Amino acid sequence: MTPPNLLFLFTDEQRADTLAAYGNDQIQTPNLNRLASQSCVFPQTYVTQPVCTPSRATILTGLYPHTCGCTENNIPLPPNIPCLPELLSASDYATAYHGKWHLGDEIFPQHNFQEWISIEDFYRTYYRPDKDKNARSSYHHWLIENGLTPANGELFTRAEAARLPEEFGKPAFLAREASRFIRENQNHPFCLFVNFLEPHMPFFSPRDSQYDPDQIPLPENFRNPPTKDNPLKTRLFHRADYVRGCSSPPLRTEADWRRLIANYWGLCSLVDTHVGTILQTLHDCGLDDNTIVVYTSDHGDMMASHQLVAKCVMFEEAARVPLLIRLPRQQQSKVITGPVSQIDLVPTLLDLMDQPAPSHLQGKTLTPLIESGGQSSDDIFIEWNGPNGGFGDIVGKVRVPDFLTELATPEQIEQALRDPVRTIVTPDGWKFNCSPMGEHELYNLNDDPFETTNLARSEQHQNLIKQLAARIHTWQSRTRDCTPLP
Repeated sequence: MTPPNLLFLFTDEQRADTLAAYGNDQIQTPNLNRLASQSCVFPQTYVTQPVCTPSRATILTGLYPHTCGCTENNIPLPPNIPCLPELLSASDYATAYHGKWHLGDEIFPQHNFQEWISIEDFYRTYYRPDKDKNARSSYHHWLIENGLTPANGELFTRAEAARLPEEFGKPAFLAREASRFIRENQNHPFCLFVNFLEPHMPFFSPRDSQYDPDQIPLPENFRNPPTKDNPLKTRLFHRADYVRGCSSPPLRTEADWRRLIANYWGLCSLVDTHVGTILQTLHDCGLDDNTIVVYTSDHGDMMASHQLVAKCVMFEEAARVPLLIRLPRQQQSKVITGPVSQIDLVPTLLDLMDQPAPSHLQGKTLTPLIESGGQSSDDIFIEWNGPNGGFGDIVGKVRVPDFLTELATPEQIEQALRDPVRTIVTPDGWKFNCSPMGEHELYNLNDDPFETTNLARSEQHQNLIKQLAARIHTWQSRTRDCTPLP
C-alpha cells in the first residue's frame, strides 16, 4: 500500500480569527475556506511559545522549547534532535522544506530535508561558523534570474521584497516551487513543508488596498489596554507600540490601527491566493485522495487587541492559531472542540502516516479525536523563556529608551522581559499565567474570552490558583522543565 503524502502549509504570525471557520467572514480567503470545509477544524489550538523559533521547533520536533533547547529566537535547532522527516521509517519519502526556517543556518539543507528552498537572507548573523555568510537564498537567486537587483547591491531586504509586484513576491515564489515539487513527485510518496513569511511584519504588501480601513472593525478588547493588573512586560510592549509603531507611523489613533489591520488582512488574503495555487496543483495531479494536508501558523498576532501588536505575550490572540487537517478522501468538515496544542502535531502526523512514534515525543496523537469528532479533555501548557523580539534587544544594554523608563527602572525592565512565565489552559475554560515575578494572571475564558479582567488577586479564586499551579508543577516534572515557579 502506498503511504500517504504530507503537505504541511504554515504561515508566520497568523492569529486564529483570520478565517471564516474561526468566525471572520470579512477577510477574503476562499481557498482556505474551501480547505476548512473539507478538514478537521480545531477552533482552540495553542502554540507552545508565542514567538517564532521556539514554536517552529515544536512543530518540527514534537518537543517543548525547554526540551529541545530552542527557547528564544535565533537559537539553532541541535543537529541531534530529529525533525519529522527524520522520524519516518519509510526511506522512500521525498522530503522538502520550502520557505522561512528560523531554526539556524537558514539557507542550508538540514534535518533530512532533501530539497531546500530558502527565502530569507535576514539571518546571516546567526549562521554557524562553518557556513558561508556570503551565500544567498533560493529566492534571491530567482529574483536575480528575473532581472531584479537589490537596492543596496547586496541582498533584498524584507521591506524591499514586500514592495515588489505580487508575481515576484515570496508567496508567489513558494507556490511556484511547491507546485513544481508536487508535480515532480506525483508518483512518489512525499513530505513537503511550506512556510510563508506572511502575514508577519513588515505589515505591507501589494494587497494594501484590498481592504478599506474605514470598514475595518477594531477588536472587542481594543479599548482594554494593559493596566497595572497586567505584567510589566505587557505594559512595556504597549508603551513601545504607542511610541514607535510597527512597520508604520506610531499607533496613536484608531485610524492608525485600522490601517495596520487592513494591511494585515491583505497579507492573509495574499497567502490564501498562493495556497490556492498549491492546493490546485495537488488536485490536478490527482493526489487529494492520498495526501494529508495541514494548515497552521507558528503563533498569532495581537493586531490591536489590548492596543498591542505582534506576539511575545500570553494573550489568546498571540498564543492561538488556526489548525486545519484534511485527511485523504475527506470531503466534509469536522470540528474538534476543546483546547489542543501543537506539541501533538508530530505524533498525530506519524499516526496518520502509519509510522511509529518514538517514545521521546512529548505530545500525543489526536487521531482518536479526529476519528470520533469529540472534545479534547487535556490541559494545555504554554511557556515563555526570553526577551526575543519587540524591544527585547535592549536586554543587557547600558541604556534603555526613555519612553520605557517612564514605567520602570532598567533593572526592572530586564527582569520583566526575562520572566519565564508558564501557562495552563484547562478544558473547562480557565487560563492561568504563573509568573516567577509574582505577576500572575487568571482568566475565565468562558465568561471573559477577550481577557479583560484578571482574577489573580481575587480572594475567591486563590484555591483555584493553587490547584492550577500544582498542575503546572506536575507538567514541569513530567517534561523536565526546571524553571522555578512559586
